[in-house]
Amino acid sequence: MLTTLKTAYTDTRAADLAWALGREPLPALAVRDLQLNGAVLQLRLLGASHQVLLEEDEGSCSETVACMPGSSTPLPLGVAKRLGEWEYEFAARVETLTQGQFAGGAQELLALVADHPNGLAGTFPGSPHAFTAMLAQRYEGQVRWRTWHAYPQEGQLVVTRSRVGVRMPTAR
Repeated sequence: MLTTLKTAYTDTRAADLAWALGREPLPALAVRDLQLNGAVLQLRLLGASHQVLLEEDEGSCSETVACMPGSSTPLPLGVAKRLGEWEYEFAARVETLTQGQFAGGAQELLALVADHPNGLAGTFPGSPHAFTAMLAQRYEGQVRWRTWHAYPQEGQLVVTRSRVGVRMPTAR
């Protein structure tokens, strides 16, 4: 699903992104509700990037990657946490691209997400290459999602991937 977001482009620098786990739902500009084999997943595009809400019998999880005033948690390269019966993993990287690479990559990503049954993408007014895109899937008992946050004025693409799944017992 592809939509044009009706808001000003507020998070204009990749370095301004912050990460948070467990936040309440924030006002969203676009929402995609998904059912993934017993998991209820909500992909949310914010004026300042994204939020994912996951509900399952084992618990719930809320991930926010956005420009959050007052946040003291910058975007980490990686996180691994236990959330009750779940293991949560997050990874992020920033890619710096040439103008040509950026434009071509933006078109490919938006086309992929727009046609995907578990995708949500939103473009911001002012630049067709300013966007946030999200894809989700359930694989081997885990819920996974990837996101892309585009900053064409900087030539930067922030790519994240997250995974939530039931903690497996360790062998003794």
